[in-house]
Amino acid sequence: MRWTVVVLLFFATTINYVDRQILSLIKPILDKELGWSNTEFGLVNSAFQGAYGLSLLFFGWFVDRYGAKIGYAVSITFWSLAAMAHAAVGNVSGFFFARAALGLGEGGNFPAAIKSVAQWFPRTERAFATSIFNAGTNAGAILAPAIVPFIALSYGWEWAFLGAGLLGLIWLIFWIPWFDIPEKKNISNEERAHIYSEIETSTETKPSLPWSSLLGYRQTWAFIIPKFLTDPVWWFFLIWLPDFFNKRGLEIKSSWIHLVTIYSMVTVLSIAGGWLTGHFLRKGWSVNRSRKTGMLIFAFCAVPILFVTSVGNWEVVLLIGLAGAAHQAWSANLYTTVSDMFPKEAVASVIGIGGMAGAIGGMLFPPFVGSVIDRYATAESADPAYAIVFTMCAFAYLIAWVLMYLLTPGMKEVRK
Repeated sequence: MRWTVVVLLFFATTINYVDRQILSLIKPILDKELGWSNTEFGLVNSAFQGAYGLSLLFFGWFVDRYGAKIGYAVSITFWSLAAMAHAAVGNVSGFFFARAALGLGEGGNFPAAIKSVAQWFPRTERAFATSIFNAGTNAGAILAPAIVPFIALSYGWEWAFLGAGLLGLIWLIFWIPWFDIPEKKNISNEERAHIYSEIETSTETKPSLPWSSLLGYRQTWAFIIPKFLTDPVWWFFLIWLPDFFNKRGLEIKSSWIHLVTIYSMVTVLSIAGGWLTGHFLRKGWSVNRSRKTGMLIFAFCAVPILFVTSVGNWEVVLLIGLAGAAHQAWSANLYTTVSDMFPKEAVASVIGIGGMAGAIGGMLFPPFVGSVIDRYATAESADPAYAIVFTMCAFAYLIAWVLMYLLTPGMKEVRK
């Protein structure tokens, strides 16, 4: 039954990332309707990121206080309604506030999902389970370019937002009656013994670590700093890749196949990355050695995107597909380090704090990218501008890995 939990989390995350990509995919349509600059487009996306960061901080506390079931239900209800509200706006300021509302709702996704995994899985399976539900980010990124342009061009861009919001409300029909903590579910003795083979009995109680004390731990900062440095890379891919291909002469009617291929690669390879550190653990490696080795491998896999602007479009697909898979494998293991180092009653709070840091990084990066493109792109090519951004992305993971290692060389557990 624990894998059914992962399936539910996978579909929620898929819907989440379809919502996030719609605006980027309809950007060429809105460019004509609104006449906004790349910098303004970046600022609209920053509104989402800023609100998302605050939401993560709130939902981290809320999920630890009231449980993953209630936390997820509140979150997805809010973000589904906010997604549908996009259909009612028609100017830059309207999209600014609609994106902010979407961000306020979406902050419950990862705190609730990571807490659910910590409750239903032993340590050796958490990274793999996380990588599977986290693959929903890739599934959403695959589905969005495959269906959103068709819906927007055939029926109007408003229907893309309305459909995505409706999917979230449908998901609630399955989540509310089905999900609960293992103690309240009728599961076999074998599965119960397996779940508790490496973890203490799960409860939905108030955190035993005061929320205000979490920033005093090096382990918290070992999650915060890597999230701040690496989350913007993934947001850059989601927000700007359609525009990158568009400026290379591929309209969304042609570039969708490139985007779908990228995220298909990411989906397959990222799950393998989640499996890798679990494999190391099963071989007898320590948690510290397993996570750090895997994450170092993933960090090196991102470096080749240095060459994206000097190769053809299909070579771009291969390089970004590898880097995107490396990010998702990195992210799945980074999330898992929280449940490795903190008691499960504090997991969602730490995820929320670190997620807020990642959102702040994601908030600052889009307008920076937009300003770089507005300044350095020429009528002939935007590659010189994008080369600056891809260089920053290429080394973000290695820098984050070094800082994480310095903060937690042994990944010691925080005691209650």
